Amino acid sequence: MLRTITNLFPLWAVLCSLCAFWQPSWFTGFKSDIVPLLTVIMLAMGLTLQPKDFLNVVKNKKAIGVGLVLQFSIMPLAALLVSTLLQFNPMLTVGMVLVGSVAGGTSSNVMCYLSKGDVALSITMTAISTLIGVVVTPLLVEALAGKSVDVPVIGMLISLVKIVLVPVAIGILVNRLAHSFTAKLEPVLPLISMLAIVSIIAIVVALNSHQLTQIGPIVAVAVILHNSIGLTLGYWICRLVGFEERTCRTVAFEVGLQNSGLATALAMKFFTPASAVAGTLFSVWHNLSGSILAGYWAKKPLEGSDENSKAEAQA
Repeated sequence: MLRTITNLFPLWAVLCSLCAFWQPSWFTGFKSDIVPLLTVIMLAMGLTLQPKDFLNVVKNKKAIGVGLVLQFSIMPLAALLVSTLLQFNPMLTVGMVLVGSVAGGTSSNVMCYLSKGDVALSITMTAISTLIGVVVTPLLVEALAGKSVDVPVIGMLISLVKIVLVPVAIGILVNRLAHSFTAKLEPVLPLISMLAIVSIIAIVVALNSHQLTQIGPIVAVAVILHNSIGLTLGYWICRLVGFEERTCRTVAFEVGLQNSGLATALAMKFFTPASAVAGTLFSVWHNLSGSILAGYWAKKPLEGSDENSKAEAQA
């Protein structure tokens, strides 16, 4: 029952977005709750992790290394490219770059599972990219959007430590010391995370309701292009490198599905509500596109997986 409710995340996101659009006054008063809600999501993520998840980097160092390079190169550069092609103003551009510069989203783990990918690898990549992103995200935003927008790198770095690093670390510690307790919580954690991100989406939509009819459609086009580039290049570059099909699918989701909730919170805290529209729309779209792609791959056999695994291990 809980999984069914969670898997319908795109539906809840759309319904709450429509509600926030027509009745923004119901949600605008919760503007200050965006960061706490995101902290809850990060804590929930930490409660599902254990130190051994980070040790998997030794076993899958090549795949993780390639995936992280693709994550923090393809997505930020694609965001800037799409923004330039669509002639976005500085605020919309910094919103897109924020989405491209954050770590992979936790929804990638679900999509990876549904598509017969390597779930252990997916969890490890999400965890490591989340920690690396604490430092890398502000630097990327400054490098790609700093010429037209004042980017408070130090302030963003401190916020990321508070919003991401601290709650994830607390979650891991609690899971390590009281695993029997967190194991009981694990089935409900995805639902808690979903409720938090849906709430963030609704608040941002409400704050932008007066201008969504003007900027929403073009930002939606940008988000679809951005997400498609990440999924496509993430998959095919891994194929060219010679990874097995299971790994290619996993990395594709890690690259293409972003922690857009974090991008939304950072946009709201350091820039303007308009800059948060990209993260809001990305949150809805990447779950739809990810679900469709996962469903397609789930029906396709992992051809040549054993042979490729041996070849990859020898490499």
